[in-house]
Amino acid sequence: MIYSSIIENLKTKKMFAILVDPDKHDRESIRGIGKLAGKDTVDFILVGGSLVSGSVDETVGVLKDSTELPVILFPGNVLQISPRADGILLLSLISGRNPEFLIGNHVIAAPVLRKTNLEIIPTGYILIENGRTTSVEYMSNTKPIPADKIDLAVATAMAGEMLGHKLIYLEAGSGAKENVNSGMIREVRSKISIPLIVGGGIHTPEQIRETYSAGADIIVVGSAIEAGAKHLANLLGSLAEIKKEQS
Repeated sequence: MIYSSIIENLKTKKMFAILVDPDKHDRESIRGIGKLAGKDTVDFILVGGSLVSGSVDETVGVLKDSTELPVILFPGNVLQISPRADGILLLSLISGRNPEFLIGNHVIAAPVLRKTNLEIIPTGYILIENGRTTSVEYMSNTKPIPADKIDLAVATAMAGEMLGHKLIYLEAGSGAKENVNSGMIREVRSKISIPLIVGGGIHTPEQIRETYSAGADIIVVGSAIEAGAKHLANLLGSLAEIKKEQS
């Protein structure tokens, strides 16, 4: 089970995930990502995006053929479901007030998901302001929590846990100018007991180290891997040492 393994792993180490957007990679680069993502650095691979026209199912299939790591869906909408994946982060955009992203899409997806063997992991998704309008902000028609409103982020995360979500995900958004600030990560981490994921705007080993030190249990990197295999290899090379530091 993916979630139980996350809980077990976090007892002794920090975790790291790569987000693959099917529209931003071809089959060759997806295959390369799968082969580069070793178990000593990457713990699982997410597939999805705010607006995806490429085949999620095909992307999942290529990854499954290229790696033994769990492949988990990170859906921007109900069309981004593949039964070939191992699990799905069932995202509720709890920082927004658009009912479609709080429950509407989930109602549509539920009968489909019930017919699959996907492990479903309810996840409270919190969008944080990062200095520019992101795809998820535009597509969801919601406003992010301002970066300086730490109290709002903390209260939202606490509510997400109380509602039964198994993970809290602080997201600055794809292509973010600024990642989620350390003060917010630290305060949210101190007020919840479930795993905390942080993503968006994280491109360098220094940012990874700072985000872990602030309290993130799991870091997700997406845009940073789109620079190519060499950049990904360099990032993962640094990551191995960083994870040892944080253990």
